[in-house]
Amino acid sequence: MIWDFSRFADTPAMIDENGRQVSYAELKQASEVVAQCVGGRCLVFCLCRNEIGSVVGYTGFLNGSIPPVMLNSHLEEELLRNLVDSYQPAYLWCPADQMAQFPEMTAVHEAYEYVLLKTNFEHSYPLHEDLGLLLTTSGSTGSPKFVRQTYANVLDNARSIVQYLELDATERPITTLPMNYTYGLSIINSHLLVGATILVTEKGLMQKEFWSFFKESGATSFGGVPYTYEMLDRLRFYRMKLPTLRTMTQAGGKILPELHEKFANYAAENGKKFVVMYGQCEATARMGYLPADMAAAKKGSMGIAIPGGKFHLIDANGQEVTEPNVTGELVYEGKNVTMGYAECGDDLAKGDERNGILETGDMAQFDEDGYYYIVGRKKRFLKIYGNRVNLDEVDRLVQGKFHVDFASSGVDDHMYLFVTDEQYAASVRDFVIAKTKLNPAAFKVQVIDEIPKNDAGKTLYKELTKYYV
Repeated sequence: MIWDFSRFADTPAMIDENGRQVSYAELKQASEVVAQCVGGRCLVFCLCRNEIGSVVGYTGFLNGSIPPVMLNSHLEEELLRNLVDSYQPAYLWCPADQMAQFPEMTAVHEAYEYVLLKTNFEHSYPLHEDLGLLLTTSGSTGSPKFVRQTYANVLDNARSIVQYLELDATERPITTLPMNYTYGLSIINSHLLVGATILVTEKGLMQKEFWSFFKESGATSFGGVPYTYEMLDRLRFYRMKLPTLRTMTQAGGKILPELHEKFANYAAENGKKFVVMYGQCEATARMGYLPADMAAAKKGSMGIAIPGGKFHLIDANGQEVTEPNVTGELVYEGKNVTMGYAECGDDLAKGDERNGILETGDMAQFDEDGYYYIVGRKKRFLKIYGNRVNLDEVDRLVQGKFHVDFASSGVDDHMYLFVTDEQYAASVRDFVIAKTKLNPAAFKVQVIDEIPKNDAGKTLYKELTKYYV
């Protein structure tokens, strides 16, 4: 069991934007009923929204030793169907307004506008005894690749977050991130551990209703990816009167140093905390954090290892980096390092393939004080508004659809789509936006004469950087 909700009894566990409250006692009862309806350990797909019903199901599944696959409820129906067919879950926990998508399934329980649907698969894949949770690594492209997290991973990482953020029952975090996203889920995990009150809303930062709910409910913290802080900067956030706000956290990619400095200075001048963090789904959520009192002095840094964790750098020759300001691949060790990946149903029976060590794929340096700075990536991933997107997968999807010479590249929050035939430009961009379901502002098409390649026919991605504007 991850959470002992009985410790907090009548304390509000959640409040939604309509003013509905659910106490910890009510959450305990509702989540236990969902687990009892499932009836035993099996795989469940959880279609997530920032709503009370979504959290009720999730907590019921984890406390009931029922591994959920966490997916965005807005995932394209065809992609969802492919995942359901691949993994053959015993149940779906989904918003009641999506039930019509699954006419072949049987509703067996309903609570808080969510419904438990029994699937009709005759076969179920064996589940490893430690498997607690499955999260996608690739944003919302519908990839069948999931990270296999254990119950120990989730609990250890939540406890570590509680420790370094000094969380207690007086906290009132407001949801700003999807709960199927590792960062958003870690906020829920850690705050439920201390008896805090989570303010759940599907509204976004650009909506007036979000800020009304924030103020009326006395929100004490929020989390955001770099794009979140870019939007807050444009909203003139610094002028807002938010007396209850205590803490702002940032993860999901490297924030621009000048923006880091702006928010660090705002926090220092207004008696608040700005905490930059570093993490990956492969380490459950968090691996590093920059203490709030160092936010201004160490702008651009992702900080130090979380309590219980350890960083080191490995150079190109496989040797450990011992001198400051030398680049190496960032390697993390800790109890929150997950078991590995699943790419099909048979992989759910696999055990621990990492043994507490994660090669992050990020290139980094540390300074004379031991603070780490990310300087690049070893492999082809981008963070697009906090969602990690595999560029090799984007290339494969586009080439499979259009049979054209194509390459994707870019920097965090800005993906460039390179084509050699202008007639495909708009179609390719629309296709990638539809597949990723990310903000169209992040994508730009460049028409070039030819995709640069080496003698072996491999794309020379570095030569595409000259087209970035």
